[in-house]
Amino acid sequence: MTGRRIVVFTSSAELGPALTHLVTSRAEKAITSHGRFTLGLSGGSLVSMLSKELLALTQLDCSKWVVGFCDERLVSFSDPESTYGVYKSQLFSKINIPDSGILTIDSSLPVTECAEDYTRKLKEAFPGEDFPVFDLLLLGMGPDGHTCSLFPDHPLLEETKKIVAPISDSPKPSPQRVTMTFPVVNSARCVAFISTGGSKATVLKEVLEGGKVSPYPAARVVPTNGELFWLIDDPAAAALTIQVERPGAGAKL
Repeated sequence: MTGRRIVVFTSSAELGPALTHLVTSRAEKAITSHGRFTLGLSGGSLVSMLSKELLALTQLDCSKWVVGFCDERLVSFSDPESTYGVYKSQLFSKINIPDSGILTIDSSLPVTECAEDYTRKLKEAFPGEDFPVFDLLLLGMGPDGHTCSLFPDHPLLEETKKIVAPISDSPKPSPQRVTMTFPVVNSARCVAFISTGGSKATVLKEVLEGGKVSPYPAARVVPTNGELFWLIDDPAAAALTIQVERPGAGAKL
């Protein structure tokens, strides 16, 4: 890992533009380097924040973007719980990303076959790589410290061979999901957590200050050769005692 940066903003309104700059700057760097930008997305509050900020950019060009999903629920794309579905309605339908650049699950398959099918799609999109190397993964963290669909004390935390794993006993709805594994997450060139709100303060302190023995899945995100950002707001950072960055409005990461 090239170093962990914990960047605190006064509010999510101040955080949003900084996140957008991180996405667009890494996209420009990736396209210059290897002709495309590969981005892994998560759901939750990130969808509306990212969509709002990206759509405000008048010169946004997504024609060389390839987008995957860090995890996905096994529901139809019309279901409000579908991460792809909400991104499609709020973002994809309004930008120039080609359909071939969006890697979706086949939600009609049983969960194990769905994970195998998504693994195949990722292997085709990242030929010659043992684990896909995304240019940027955007992650969230739940109040229990989970990220992707990797939950505390779950056997999937120890998965070392699979690219995408099925989960049929998620402690959060929907119970059936597929998720990227830690080997994929930690292979990325850049990983950014976005965590906002006071409900995250206690677990965020444990994840960021708990040392190497932390039981929380989010603490296991340590990119092997990549950057790691934690982009958080003041309420989420309230319990932290470690040194953080406070760049203010207009931050360029």
